[in-house]
Amino acid sequence: MDVWYVSYGSNICEDRFLCYIYGLTPEGSDKKERGCRDKTPPRASRKAEIPYPLYFAKEESKWGKGGVAFIGHQQNNKKRTIARKYLITAEQFSEVVEQENNNQQLSIDINQIIREGHLNINAGWYNRLIYLGQEAGYPMVTFTTAEAMENQTFTIPPSSYLSMISRGLMELNLMKEEVVQYFYTKDGIRQKFTESELCEYIFSM
Repeated sequence: MDVWYVSYGSNICEDRFLCYIYGLTPEGSDKKERGCRDKTPPRASRKAEIPYPLYFAKEESKWGKGGVAFIGHQQNNKKRTIARKYLITAEQFSEVVEQENNNQQLSIDINQIIREGHLNINAGWYNRLIYLGQEAGYPMVTFTTAEAMENQTFTIPPSSYLSMISRGLMELNLMKEEVVQYFYTKDGIRQKFTESELCEYIFSM
């Protein structure tokens, strides 16, 4: 079974995502990813937009001090999040989720996610799997935290992390100005920068 894995964070950058498939060391990291047993690259990759609000939370990650990307649980067509979807096998998707949750061994039933709309798993930060509908006959699935958005403390993401997402957005043909405008209103960034300060924060890496 193949699925569209829909990413809205650093995996929007294709090279970063492929580290989870091939078992490579991502740029800016000293940690080699475990990789998938099946190292077949994605069959397709496309831009996507999902009707969920993007925000940044948590205090520190492998990217350093600051927040990482999550989406809220409630659909909101006024707060659409830009994403990239990769057509991979269900097994690969499960292994990507495991790697995003510190290599925990997980049992993920895609059909259950489709039936129920979402599934909470016993894992790390990315422990809520969300069904986003179908495209070209394949289910689209993403993941976020099971914690409600309104209970989170929003935090500024590290510049290295935001730069990696921005690289992916530019691979999807966004211009620098569009990237800055996109992030400018997101919780964790909103009211923390002027647009010129945010541009320097992202692109000075």
